[in-house]
Amino acid sequence: ENKHVAQLLLSTGTCPRCIFRFCGVDFHASYKLPYKELLNELQKFLETEKDELILEVPNPPLKKIRLQDLEDGIDGNDNLSQNGDLIENYFDIQQIVLQVCQKVEASGFEFTNLVFSVSFPPQLSVRERLIPSFSSQESNVCMFVDVKQSLSLGRNDIVQLKEAYKWITHPLFSEELGVPIDGKSLFEVSVVFAHPETVEDCHFLRAICPDCFKPAKNKQSVFTRMAVMKALNKIKEEDFRKQFPCPPNSPKAVCTVLEIECAHGAVFVAGRYNKYSRNLPQTPWIIDGERKLESSVEELISDHLLTVFKAESFNFSSSGREDVDVRTLGNGRPFAIELVNPHRVHFTSQEIKELQQKINNSSNKIQVRDLQLVTREAIGHMKEGEEEKTKTYSALIWTNEAIQKKDIEFLNDIKDLKIDQKTPLRVLHRRPLAVRTRIIHSMETSYVDEHHFRLYLKTQAGTYIKEFVHGDFGRTKPNIGSLMNVTADILELDVEVFENGQNLTEALYCREGRSSEFLFL
Repeated sequence: ENKHVAQLLLSTGTCPRCIFRFCGVDFHASYKLPYKELLNELQKFLETEKDELILEVPNPPLKKIRLQDLEDGIDGNDNLSQNGDLIENYFDIQQIVLQVCQKVEASGFEFTNLVFSVSFPPQLSVRERLIPSFSSQESNVCMFVDVKQSLSLGRNDIVQLKEAYKWITHPLFSEELGVPIDGKSLFEVSVVFAHPETVEDCHFLRAICPDCFKPAKNKQSVFTRMAVMKALNKIKEEDFRKQFPCPPNSPKAVCTVLEIECAHGAVFVAGRYNKYSRNLPQTPWIIDGERKLESSVEELISDHLLTVFKAESFNFSSSGREDVDVRTLGNGRPFAIELVNPHRVHFTSQEIKELQQKINNSSNKIQVRDLQLVTREAIGHMKEGEEEKTKTYSALIWTNEAIQKKDIEFLNDIKDLKIDQKTPLRVLHRRPLAVRTRIIHSMETSYVDEHHFRLYLKTQAGTYIKEFVHGDFGRTKPNIGSLMNVTADILELDVEVFENGQNLTEALYCREGRSSEFLFL
């Protein structure tokens, strides 16, 4: 039913593959035919009275592309059609595939499948806005109208250029690299094409819609695809027809590959860490641009992961954080590290164990356990219900007045004590001012001497323990000092246990093969 449209498109120099696209042909194999063969078959069909075009598409087994084969098979006269289809010669496509595959193989990435993305020059959106149609048989005037209006086809019926290009190239990429193409793959190969006449084709849009083309620091040209599409949606139809030649001028050159990039989605490593030093921050401690301490928990763990995974960068997160002078003992604090653009991603369980041991052998300030690869979704468990979790602490307390064992025994009987904590002065510069209600579930005391005792607390996560001891100038009420009617201060603090009310042995132990969510319980 669109045979007359195909004739008009061909008469204006449109390439056969684009004619197929505009006519809604979704038979993949037809796009893979060499340009000359496809053009000859289409011309024969249009010259006959037949209503059906039957293409005999051979399906020989794919073979690896050899550079010599390409050099021997290229005919320089076929590289550009009248309307400048992206890549006219099938050997040109093979050259690009070979070029991309060489880039992938040289990138050093580890992958078992890949997703392929392609970006075409923005003026293709300008040219594809219109296709030829006659306004009337009597006047025989050629004008351009919207694709959707011209063909009486829905927008979804028209094959997008990217889809047709992928139909041609995906089998070639898959065969050359020996892996399947998978839209869900974390390994992405992207190719950006450029054309020397982009500015020439798009400059009229900037003149009419200057607000759509604003210079950006990270963009080489203002004529980005998004900017051009924004202008095309904004420009009036009559202005477009006046400014853009009808039919479009034939390009003087073919597209060239501007950029080939390989990138791998982030992978996530999680575990638990113990911190044994009272002079080690969780993350780099930098004040006013000056580093205060030489290392951190984050760096002692992440430096090894960056090296082994060959990642570009990382993001560290954990279930809460301890002060620089607080030790983290017991079962350890859950942490997760996002490794950005890793080149190596496949590890055996034994290799992960060896990596954990390497981290532990590198420093006596920290130890790591339960190190494992996890999914992005599993990371969410680390932050879920943080306020419902409980933590157990051990604190060494000093009092200004002499005390006896009997003076502290009453603390053992206090259960589920509610306290109100105004944002501590020491963190007010980075936390909003608020009053937070927290629960001290239980306390247990151990007398040391007349000015010291050890206090074991089980509290709601998020409780400021230091402030609960000394009161923070009355900002935490009640506090140990007010309960004992003395001046109290904290000399040492250790985090002993992280839990959420489940059986600790089962919930905290993450055996090989067990769901990673248990790591964060």
